[in-house]
Amino acid sequence: QVQLVESGGGLVQPGGSLSLSCAGSGFTLDAYAIGWFRQAPGKEREGVSYISSSGGSTYYADSVKGRFAISRNNAKNTVYLQMNVLKPEDTAVYYCAAISAVSAAPAKILATLKMDRYDYRGQGTRVTVSS
Repeated sequence: QVQLVESGGGLVQPGGSLSLSCAGSGFTLDAYAIGWFRQAPGKEREGVSYISSSGGSTYYADSVKGRFAISRNNAKNTVYLQMNVLKPEDTAVYYCAAISAVSAAPAKILATLKMDRYDYRGQGTRVTVSS
């Protein structure tokens, strides 16, 4: 069964850090570009960060640039999102998604695609930033 499984969410104080993981199950991620998306209560889903299949190209939304870092370890079939200096407005359910059609394209291209265009999507992990 093909799955993407997110983990690493939780409750953290403002200014803190969390590391999210996105693991592929039933397929190998190295042929896929990965996007991280989030949806806060009452808000539309938004793209957060993207990485090409090789890991050579990354892209960040302005709201997280300089605070978040996306990386991947294809040998472990996992993509990571390191989140630092977290703010209350980062509170959301975070999803990862995989797409093969533009896997080698610059990650900036991935930011033009909504999560619904991706081939596989995880169930999400909740991040709450609160004191």
